[in-house]
Parts: sequence; C-alpha cells; structure tokens
Amino acid sequence: MRLLITGAGGFLGRYVVAEAVAHGHRVRALLRPAARTFPPAWEGNPRVQVVCGDLRDAKGVAALLEGVDGVIHLAASKSGDLYEQFGGTVIATENLLSAMVDAALSRIVVTSSFSVYEYLALPQWSVLDESTSLAADPLVRDEYCQTKLVQERIVLECADAHDWRCVVLRPGVIYGRDNLWTARLGMQVNDRWWIRTGASAPLPLTYVENCAEAIVLATEYEGPQRRLVLNVVDNETPTQREYLNALRNQVTPRPRIVPVAWGVMRVLARLAWLTNWVCFKGTAKVPGLFVPSRLHARCKPLRYTNQKIVSLLGWQPRYSWQEGIQRSLSPLDAADFPLADQAQPGAQALLVEQVQ
Repeated sequence: MRLLITGAGGFLGRYVVAEAVAHGHRVRALLRPAARTFPPAWEGNPRVQVVCGDLRDAKGVAALLEGVDGVIHLAASKSGDLYEQFGGTVIATENLLSAMVDAALSRIVVTSSFSVYEYLALPQWSVLDESTSLAADPLVRDEYCQTKLVQERIVLECADAHDWRCVVLRPGVIYGRDNLWTARLGMQVNDRWWIRTGASAPLPLTYVENCAEAIVLATEYEGPQRRLVLNVVDNETPTQREYLNALRNQVTPRPRIVPVAWGVMRVLARLAWLTNWVCFKGTAKVPGLFVPSRLHARCKPLRYTNQKIVSLLGWQPRYSWQEGIQRSLSPLDAADFPLADQAQPGAQALLVEQVQ
C-alpha cells in the first residue's frame, strides 16, 4: 500500500515510518512546515517520500492524498491552551476527513489515547479495557482529553457514514528514547527529585517500537469488522515501583524518590480541590496531582489487558519493558537504522516538498 503518515516526524511517527517500510509499504511522510530533520535512513530510500504541510490549512490537504491507499493519522497537539490543541487535533482531523471523502479514500488508522477513559468513577484494581466508559465530564480533565474525545467521535462518525475501514487505537503510556518519564509515575520535580505516588499500581506501558508495529498491523487489517477501537498495551505491566527503580538505576546522577502513598495523595488532592473552589472559585492553577480527576487518571491502581488487539490483529509485542528501556538508552536509535529495501547510491533521491 501507499500510506500517508501524518505526524511522521514525531516521537512515535519516526518508528511507524520504519515499521511501515519494513512491512513493504510505500510511505508519504508528512512533517510540520518548519521541520527539516528526519532519520538518515529515510534519505535515498525509494519507499519514503517526505512532504511538509499543515493539516490546519484545508487548501493543501487534497494534494497529500493523491495516489494514497490509506492514512495513518498520528498528528495531534499535546501542549498549549485549548484553542491551540483544538486546532492541531480536531480542526486538522476534520480537514483530513473531508479531503478523504473527496478523494474516495476508505482506510484510516487514528491514534487516540488512554486519556479518553473515565477514571474517577472506576473502582480501584478493576480492569480497564475497550468497554470502559469514556470521560463523563471532560471539562474537569485537561485539554488533551477533551480534544482526543472530539477527535475520536468525528472520526468514527465519518467512518460510519461512508463505510470506511477505520481503526482507532488507544495506546497506554508510549515510552522510548527521550520519553522514559511518564506523569503516571507521579511528579518529576527536577533531575534529582521525583515524587512517586501509587507505587503498586501497574503501568499500561507500550514500548514505541511495539506500538508502531501495532499501528501498521491495524492498517493492514482485513477482518469482518470495518470499525474497531483497540487498546494498545504490552503484555507486561510493571508496577510504578518496578519501572521507576529500573529507570533510576540507568540515570546519572541517580534521582532521589519521595514516596507518597496513594491514599494520602487522594486526601491531599481532595483538600486542594476544595480549597481552590472555596477560596478561588476554581480559578487557581494547581499541579495535576492535586486535581482529583487528573490524579485518578494518572495514578489509580488498575489492571490492563491487550486481549482484543492480540486476538484481532495477531499483535505480539516484540520487546519486554526491560528491553524497551535498554533500547531507549542505547546509542543506536532503531528509527535511524537502514530501512528495508534501502536504496543504493544513485537511486531515487529523497523528495522534500512544501505542500501549499
């Protein structure tokens, strides 16, 4: 297949491009307009075409889809205020869906997030899976949760309306090179001090190379169900304590951990929330750990399963969580390794285009 991969230059996107090429696909890798760096393995590879464009500008999206058989949509805004994230996630997705309708394309894989689930009402140690309720009151969560919920809804509605093959993937914590810390561990005060809460809580980890393979397998899915929603989490879910201890042993200087019991943190967050509403009408900016809805989303002890994605896609995570940490700290980056069918000298040069 010829695949358009949006967000190809991002943390996850670089590995998805590598995995797609390894599976024999041709890739049109979409970078942000200002981006000019990408893995060296892309250069000179006849299976990789690099283009630059902004999905928020509807005028240029149609050109991105010319000659494409399917779309892997990774691009999203993860920071900034609600306006900025809405534009980078929702508006960008609306423009892409509209262009797909015009181009008569009918295959898309979209990455969402575990952030869309309802955590506050979820009992401790229950199993979080695809049947878990979505966030009941997104306004008490963060902007990322709000925009991802809208993105999922418009994608699935459009796929239903046009009978597309559509897979929405909800990865847990994607970790890898330069992304080993996660807010689900607690709070990183600085390089030397970390606050950990919920030490016995399992982490819904998925190593970035494992996740990339799941995304490509979802693109290739030809089963009877034309619309799927699947969680992506590796087979192993180490506890916060296990993961953090393994991580801090690899870091210099070795961080100092301040443990805060889950029950104590829940009380502190509740007091902070009440104080904020009584004294400041809810307008005070407080760390996420002191907002109950966000604390539960990050640190509540739950259990996780990947049974559905394993059974439907045949996905088996290639690397354990310990191997994922080691590969993340290795001087060699898997996204920079030579891709399958790497071109020989004199082969087709890399095409970098600015989409208008």
